[in-house]
Amino acid sequence: MKVHHLNCATLRTPAGVLVCHCLAVETPAGLLLVDTGLGLEALRLPRARLGASFPLFCRPRLEEAETALRQIERLGFKSADVRHIVLTHLDIDHAGGLSDFPQATVHLLADELAAFQAPALRRERLLYRPLPAARWRTYSPGAADWLGFANACPLEGLPEDILLVPLPGHTRGHAGVAVRCEDGWLLHCGDAYFNRGELDGRLSLLGLYANLVQADHAARLESLRRLRALAARASARLFCSHDPSELKNKA
Repeated sequence: MKVHHLNCATLRTPAGVLVCHCLAVETPAGLLLVDTGLGLEALRLPRARLGASFPLFCRPRLEEAETALRQIERLGFKSADVRHIVLTHLDIDHAGGLSDFPQATVHLLADELAAFQAPALRRERLLYRPLPAARWRTYSPGAADWLGFANACPLEGLPEDILLVPLPGHTRGHAGVAVRCEDGWLLHCGDAYFNRGELDGRLSLLGLYANLVQADHAARLESLRRLRALAARASARLFCSHDPSELKNKA
């Protein structure tokens, strides 16, 4: 499978300039996206789509050329070619582009969709924004073993080389997305960490920010501990959603 690394929104936060690292994966089942970034509606209706708190802290650049749709078009595809979208979670900077791909099946953990549909935590009420109706396909933590993660989820209609890997904490149903390409496994870690230094145990402003927007502190730290162990084994290439150095170096 051919994997394209995309930046689907630039965020100018007080902690520095961040990216929204997404993937476009050419699979036998059609083009697949891992996360979507913000999408065209964020440009057309910024207040309605983004709310007040997200633009205040993140100051997104809102350039049409950075949307996932325009980037796949430059690769020679069109919206209808995106048959599947696999989401790490439903925060607006990860799922805001769903409206650009109405024909896609959207894969995510059931706990994430449940939290989105009935937000109970303050972070959910602040960071989840209304999204269009989608062809949801939800999963409970599975029984597949993936590099020591015993609860990975194979995805319906997709090759066994793509799995959801539960990494709860940032949100109630947060997950990583594992993709096996020609030179080994990639793991898109979403917002399980924000800066590469967190895998080495280093503190950062973004690590402190993670404490402010987490759903479950203990679960987040356990997910991070497991990712550190995986990184130490070097059995997969890990990257998060927002570290620009990882995007530049393709993890």
